[in-house]
Amino acid sequence: MSRDTIHSAITGLKGRKVMIIGDLMLDHYLMGGVERISPEAPVPVVRVESESHLLGGAGNVARNIAALGGAPLLVGLIGNDRDGALLGRMCANANLVTRLIADDGRPTTKKTRIIAHNQQVVRVDHEQADALSGIALDSVMQAVEADIAEYPVVVISDYGKGAVSEEFMRRFMELVGRCEPRPLVLVDPKTANYDRYQGVDLLTPNTKEAGEGAGFPVSARDSVIRAGHALFDRLNCNNLLITLGSDGMALFEGPENITHIPTVARKVFDVTGAGDTVIATTALGLSAGLDLLTACTLANYAAGVVVGQVGAASASADELKQTVDELPEPDVSAW
Repeated sequence: MSRDTIHSAITGLKGRKVMIIGDLMLDHYLMGGVERISPEAPVPVVRVESESHLLGGAGNVARNIAALGGAPLLVGLIGNDRDGALLGRMCANANLVTRLIADDGRPTTKKTRIIAHNQQVVRVDHEQADALSGIALDSVMQAVEADIAEYPVVVISDYGKGAVSEEFMRRFMELVGRCEPRPLVLVDPKTANYDRYQGVDLLTPNTKEAGEGAGFPVSARDSVIRAGHALFDRLNCNNLLITLGSDGMALFEGPENITHIPTVARKVFDVTGAGDTVIATTALGLSAGLDLLTACTLANYAAGVVVGQVGAASASADELKQTVDELPEPDVSAW
């Protein structure tokens, strides 16, 4: 795949539409240093030097798409609380088009990460992961149905916080089946919910998630291939992208057409949100009319950018082009 082809693909991402549905969350960072151990318990005392908030979960997928020049529509739940209001303002500041449904029955999901000397000390989660149902589910489905005809690709971002319930997936796939033309459905999976993803167009597990879905550990090439076959048998999905960390990606275009895309990451500082970047870039590429292999190759470059940054980062189109220019052309190979 030539560098010119990849540059052309990046340019073609601008303005392309993707709908994102799933678990919204607020990523909260407290950064500082440790100089002593607490006299109250054998734990470090972190002196906070800075505080920040980022969009996490489905919000980070939307943020990645927007950073690449795409036009995302973000649909999801927030709590009727201060964190929900902050999340809404952050979406507005990021120029994201949203359909946010405030649910009085649950708090806004928030993950607080306390980091000292560039190392995570502890994470504190505020969440309620009850399955989406009732009025909240009806409201989400109404929002999706109102706009889905304008979006050729839909990303389901499942972080196991309740938005992607069994009832939601049933109703959503029925809706998709009635659409003409039918949008492509991409899923970033949660292992416990695997059987809900029957018949989707692309599933994007990492090796751990693929192994959990297949029922055995995944590490080397042979086990990756066996896990892919097991997931096709279990879910009847059309395509599968297994992210392999430092080994790149394995793209299954059907059970027998398998391509290995080697990693392009030059340094790995923080893998938080890398899966969001992969599915966001792939979805945007497909919305732009790219073939699946080219879209996933772009996603591989984008992931290489974000793992060198702190937190749930995103890659801009200019950063992606610069990375492509600085690295060798991708040496993809058949498995």
